[in-house]
Amino acid sequence: MTIKAILGPPRVVAVVVTWNRVKLLTECLKMLGAQTRRPDVVVVVDNASTDGTGEVIRAQFPDVDLVRLTRNTGGAGGFSVGLAEAVDVHGADLVWAMDDDTIPTEGTLVELLSSYSAYGPGLGLVASRVVWTDGRDQPRNIPRAPRTISGADRRAAHAVGGRPVRTASFVSLLIEADAIREFGLPTADFFIWNDDFEFTARILRYRKGVYAPKSLVVHKTAEFGTKLLDPGERFYNEVRNKIWVFRAGEAFPPVEAGMRLGAAVRNWFLFYQHSHNQAAMRRGFKKGLRDGLKNRPRPTREVLAEAGYELAPHW
Repeated sequence: MTIKAILGPPRVVAVVVTWNRVKLLTECLKMLGAQTRRPDVVVVVDNASTDGTGEVIRAQFPDVDLVRLTRNTGGAGGFSVGLAEAVDVHGADLVWAMDDDTIPTEGTLVELLSSYSAYGPGLGLVASRVVWTDGRDQPRNIPRAPRTISGADRRAAHAVGGRPVRTASFVSLLIEADAIREFGLPTADFFIWNDDFEFTARILRYRKGVYAPKSLVVHKTAEFGTKLLDPGERFYNEVRNKIWVFRAGEAFPPVEAGMRLGAAVRNWFLFYQHSHNQAAMRRGFKKGLRDGLKNRPRPTREVLAEAGYELAPHW
């Protein structure tokens, strides 16, 4: 049964993943409380912060469900915990996911829900418009369109003021809980980079997704997130995780995987070309290529257990 078959308003659980950014997290949580339509529950997953995050949240936001991990699991592990907590503990119908540097506007959630409720059956997720502090769209957070789009899908998305998407980021993403139950949690062993790419693609291989530009958030990254931003040592995660995505075969069928791998290689070349430390990029590429081909991601249950969180048996 989908959420649209349930009588009454859906139960929305917001999930915020944080690590050592208590000031931004506080700003984020204040805006969650200022929503025109507030989430029913807010879950904060603290990735073993050392800046007093837990104490600040308990003092200033006592109603928040604070989940403190014993080690940093990155965004991938944090969202795995948060989505499981939202579905299993709080009985979410819809999960609204975001990073701690995501600052919603007052109408962010109501616009997501408007697009969600107006769409027909089969919708798995809705993505917000993400801008930087100066109002420019954040390139890294613009949802990717499907390679091919049917006229029916295009019309359905346009009817709710959006467009179809094939992948999206965790920076303000409304996810149907039934889709999480059916397709599983993010892969925690990714740590950072491509966890949302793989997770949303896995869902949207079978469900529909919509970009809702009226639902606006500000992504307060330290720098404007162009696609040519130097990834530094994190290039290892980009290469390894992309290989894991395409090897697994769950998110993309073979032909689409091949096309997207070609696009990834082109982007890697651009990353390298604009890097200020190409030696580090070469090291990251070699190690990422080796580990991506040699290994597979560890089970999410195992990764989270190492951080002190036990998943329910059904995951």
